[in-house]
Amino acid sequence: MLKIKNRPFFCSWSGGKDSCFALYHALRAGGQPRYLFTMLSEEGEHSRAHALPLTLLRKQAAALGIPLVTAAASWDDYERVYTDQLREFQREGVEVGVFGDIDLEEHRQWVERVCAGVGLEACLPLWKRRRRELVEEFIDLGFRAVIVVVKEERMDARFLGRVLDRPLLAELEREGVDAAGENGEYHTVITGGPLFAQPLRLEVKGRVSRDGYAFLEVE
Repeated sequence: MLKIKNRPFFCSWSGGKDSCFALYHALRAGGQPRYLFTMLSEEGEHSRAHALPLTLLRKQAAALGIPLVTAAASWDDYERVYTDQLREFQREGVEVGVFGDIDLEEHRQWVERVCAGVGLEACLPLWKRRRRELVEEFIDLGFRAVIVVVKEERMDARFLGRVLDRPLLAELEREGVDAAGENGEYHTVITGGPLFAQPLRLEVKGRVSRDGYAFLEVE
């Protein structure tokens, strides 16, 4: 992992388990957190990655004690908007971007390229760790993650709302689902754990399906 001790960083924040665990390891390595950074859909009210409401993302940031920065974009102007915000971070003295990617090479190449383009370095604390090992460590540390999105061709919607634990990992693997969901099978929202001043109460409003995915509507 890139040496991050005493260096100011932003964390690319999805609100889910991988970004949270990357933040955890960056903090353990002595990094200085400046911001959580989340990209929103065009309407500016939900995260683009997991469709989490902005209100919930703000609650996570408050419980973590780290300011949240957001930017809204379509897929067409995503990279431009993302890069503009990274350029602003760099002007404010941020040196490193922290990302939760595990082993998807195209993701690593993208974050390294956009960071380098504005004079930042990319740090991927989870990179090339074994997927199941990562999730087990995450669970054993006491983090609480709830499944809020499933890819319907790979997973049944009955998994929505389930808390990630060891029995659920075994169940997912019996279904042929990657333990970490790194192939896009599922996404989570973090509601508590070692970094949180207090756990978050998740309110479920319903379920919706669109574009091949089933979403748990939460706030």
